[in-house]
Amino acid sequence: MANTDSLVALLAGASGFVGGRVLDSLVDAPEIARVIAVTRRPLGREHPHLANRIVQFDHLERQLAGSKCQVAFCCLGARLGERERAEEDCVRRVDLGYTLAFARAAKAAGAARFVVISAAGADPAAKTGFLRAKGELERMLAAVGFGALDILQPGIVLGWPRETRPLDLVKRTLMPLVNPLLVGPRTMHRGVPVGTAAAAMIGTLRSGRRGSQRYTYEGICALAKLKPRRPACLPPATP
Repeated sequence: MANTDSLVALLAGASGFVGGRVLDSLVDAPEIARVIAVTRRPLGREHPHLANRIVQFDHLERQLAGSKCQVAFCCLGARLGERERAEEDCVRRVDLGYTLAFARAAKAAGAARFVVISAAGADPAAKTGFLRAKGELERMLAAVGFGALDILQPGIVLGWPRETRPLDLVKRTLMPLVNPLLVGPRTMHRGVPVGTAAAAMIGTLRSGRRGSQRYTYEGICALAKLKPRRPACLPPATP
């Protein structure tokens, strides 16, 4: 994706914890001319660069047929409380099924780059259903055929979602204190502030990297610091 001027971005999960911050960044990003936010219900916000597309996620590919974009961002995920073993079917339906359907729709729409939030420790052989679903998703996304596939694998995304269980509240409160203790191979499990995660997703576009890339804590923080590329200076006009 050599030319990053005036891109159309397709975004799924714009009403969520991370997706809302990604939307804020996208509508103000100089590289982005238009954002098509795909949601289940109206976002209730307006912006000159924003178009809100209401869909039924069970029919996502059919309802997005005919859309056009150059890059796609996916922040879909089961709500807190739906990630327990008893709700593994919900995790697989949302984190795996809907995300994969969105990726196929984005590919059909012309997206050359696909950016997705996964999780540290994602592995098809993981012990938890959540990490197994994320691991399977990563493997399936690689087969969709994007020229650039960026997979962010944060530990826990730090911040305060609208719905927070007591256990999650404790984790989010203590994680900034635990982060410095996670060193070496455990660094990948550090918590990432929601603003950093959102900035990193935009940073993947600015990196210009091709192929399949996975980013854990250190890579996510580096991506978040990338700034828009400035156009080359023009030579002075001849009198």
